[in-house]
Amino acid sequence: MVGVRHAGPLLCAAVALVAAAVTGPARAARLSDADALRLSQAAIGRTVDGVTLTTADGERLTFEALRGRPVVLSLVYTSCYYVCSGLTLRLRETIKVARQALGPGAFTVVTVGFDTPNDTPARMRAYARERGAVQPDWYFASTDAVGMARLIAAVGFSYFPSPKGFDHITQTTILDARGRVVLQVYGDDFAPPLVVEPLKKLVWGQNLDRRTLEGLVNTVKLFCTIYDPTSGRYRFDYSLIVNIVAGSLALGIALAGIVAGLRNVK
Repeated sequence: MVGVRHAGPLLCAAVALVAAAVTGPARAARLSDADALRLSQAAIGRTVDGVTLTTADGERLTFEALRGRPVVLSLVYTSCYYVCSGLTLRLRETIKVARQALGPGAFTVVTVGFDTPNDTPARMRAYARERGAVQPDWYFASTDAVGMARLIAAVGFSYFPSPKGFDHITQTTILDARGRVVLQVYGDDFAPPLVVEPLKKLVWGQNLDRRTLEGLVNTVKLFCTIYDPTSGRYRFDYSLIVNIVAGSLALGIALAGIVAGLRNVK
């Protein structure tokens, strides 16, 4: 299925979902794929806060502590060996591409287990290790039922117990440096640019003031770092700079010719 609703009723619905996950078969009505998608999209613009996580290393973590850098957030359950594993493996490769393009420390990744009774810090640690996803600035974390209710309400995530575990929307949520939801990426087999391009804008697009050196550098990075599907990596495209310089020179020569012609007329 894919995820959506609005702030007040949404939190109640989220609490109901978490309660159902804790106590047994869901008693709340299931969402259609269309409703789940609307729920997910309605989260764009919300701020994620007030959620306390416990990392796989047993440390306390809040989204407020992650302010200042974009965050890539995914929700999984550790006993899911197909869709959730596929999402984490896809993220693992995408994050490698993003780190190569944007540099270390440019953003944070958080994966949270939504099966709150079972997705303990120890389970999250094993889940990350088994999928080769132990990387710097990537947290695998747990929370309690109240924290999960608040988190899924903020990001528009939906899930329901099913005979095989859970049916859930497969979404990757991108937060900006202030903790606001700016984009939802769906599925477990997305192309890297679907995540990396918005991260580029969030990391380098904050300061494009060409009057400063930082702004000028960020502008060049933003427009000249492009995805090469052949290599599956980002590269710096010098041809764009060459074309800009050549165009500027040609324009300068043309203007000089016009000025010289006007002087000759006089």
